[in-house]
Amino acid sequence: MAFPSFLSVFLIHIALFVSLCHADDPFVSYEFEVSYITASPLGVPQQVIAVNGKFPGPPINVTTNNNVVVNVRNKLDENLLITWSGIQQRRSSWQDGVLGTNCPIPPKWNWTYQFQVKDQIGSFFYFPSLNFQRASGGFGGFIINNRAIIPIPFATPDGDIIIMIGDWYTRNHTALRKALDAGKDLGMPDGVLINGKGPYRYNDTLVGDGIDYETIEVHPGKTYRIRVHNVGVSTSLNFRIQNHNLLLAETEGSYTVQQNYTSLDIHAGQSYSFLVTMDQNASTDYYIVASARFVNESLWKRVTGVAILHYTNSKGKARGPLPDSPNDEYDKTFSMNQARSIRWNVSASGARPNPQGSFRYGSINVTDVYVLKNKPPVTINGKRRATLSGVSFVNPSTPIRLADQYKVKGVYKLDFPTRPLMGPPRMETSVINGTYRGFMEVILQNNDTKMQSYHMSGYAFFVVGMDYGEWTDSSRGTYNKWDGIARSTIQVYPGAWTAILISLDNVGVWNLRAENLDSWYLGQETYVRVVNPEATNKTELPMPDNALFCGALSKLQKPEDISSAASIIGSRSKLLLTLLLMVCSVIPIFR
Repeated sequence: MAFPSFLSVFLIHIALFVSLCHADDPFVSYEFEVSYITASPLGVPQQVIAVNGKFPGPPINVTTNNNVVVNVRNKLDENLLITWSGIQQRRSSWQDGVLGTNCPIPPKWNWTYQFQVKDQIGSFFYFPSLNFQRASGGFGGFIINNRAIIPIPFATPDGDIIIMIGDWYTRNHTALRKALDAGKDLGMPDGVLINGKGPYRYNDTLVGDGIDYETIEVHPGKTYRIRVHNVGVSTSLNFRIQNHNLLLAETEGSYTVQQNYTSLDIHAGQSYSFLVTMDQNASTDYYIVASARFVNESLWKRVTGVAILHYTNSKGKARGPLPDSPNDEYDKTFSMNQARSIRWNVSASGARPNPQGSFRYGSINVTDVYVLKNKPPVTINGKRRATLSGVSFVNPSTPIRLADQYKVKGVYKLDFPTRPLMGPPRMETSVINGTYRGFMEVILQNNDTKMQSYHMSGYAFFVVGMDYGEWTDSSRGTYNKWDGIARSTIQVYPGAWTAILISLDNVGVWNLRAENLDSWYLGQETYVRVVNPEATNKTELPMPDNALFCGALSKLQKPEDISSAASIIGSRSKLLLTLLLMVCSVIPIFR
């Protein structure tokens, strides 16, 4: 019975790889098996989500313009989608891995993502986008290297290190989800993890015995590129390495003006890469710290991630107090000024975001303006919800992109307000109608008491301004119109605003969401629909042959339980890859 299932999966792989054989750019392929494992990162056994048995999952490491094929096998007991945070999916919004574009991968099924990392470089990560699953893991790094002919704007590092930081609960994602559904706050996290592990026992009172911690081994005198990602639920974290300078080099696909920091605030969903030289005395190891920000520090001291930087010739364990975090409890402008200091390196070579507007974004005429305001959660129809401009987003049973493809009516409304609603909040599937090749100004206004961060898929947007208070038209006079950083996730301080500019040159349906998982789960998101009025494969690839169907189109989905095929593919992956490569080598003969 397993053979037909295996054959169907094999033929899907053949079709995918054959299409890539015709491409000029090389391909890389990955097999991801997503499953539950038991781990004890804070000393308490709990269910976490692993990729190929690892927590965090294995990194994806590719080069600009590579074609990437990731076959995902869902061994969870619920639906799954993997999204690729910061990967622009140019011409391929079908592969974005969120509910507005994809039907979920059911349990015991697999689905193959295929996309090109077109004109991008930098540090990103992947994670499961449904059902609060990121709170239980399933995440991993995603590196896009420069092509060999494009120089990087610094000396080649001696090594590359991924560090994933994030707040963590000993309750799994289903328990956290139930709390939110019941109208409750999640409360304080139980700790902060570094690479899936708990804190080093730097303090016997605050850290219990027997917790496994991360150790990163380095060679004295060497310089490493350290890529740091905040993959947590919602807490902003201050990252620092005891006695070491962090030379900021890149964030989410943009090379930065290189500046030294003793520490940097990294907010939920954000990624940075630093150049760190191991220039200290090796008399002891050194602390790597990720501590909570914008909270009651005395109450949150136990919520601190601590790992160890170990020189190969180190003579002793790290000791003493942790390096201090910024002392700005009553002056939050320190963090904002630090954020404003992050500038784009406009002289660097290499792939750039939104090439049509990259070098002159400050002089492009804005075509659409949206003021998106968030407030503390509200009650709508008896349910606790989060809103953007008074609208709490409801995910449709039929993905927006699929509804467009099959002209399914009534799935969504293109009526998202340009300014916050004046009346009562409402729950709707309300979408922003983007103008293809337009230039959109978005003001993110945070009228809550908590730090928020926002992400937009499909693009790197230009961060042109941020300040405390209420944004007004006169605020544009403070914008940075020359070297504002281009990135995909930006923080908005409590009682403050952040302004971004977006060149809408990527056709598709793109998620604009809060990266704080609780706000996102409760409806703080929308989509920006960008349609080329002239249908052409040059701006968007056709719907993939292996697209899943659900909602109003569920009758189009053929039943296919491939759990047995998955084991066959796992045991025969080398044979499969060999056969596929043979196909690629034979095809030119028949052209």
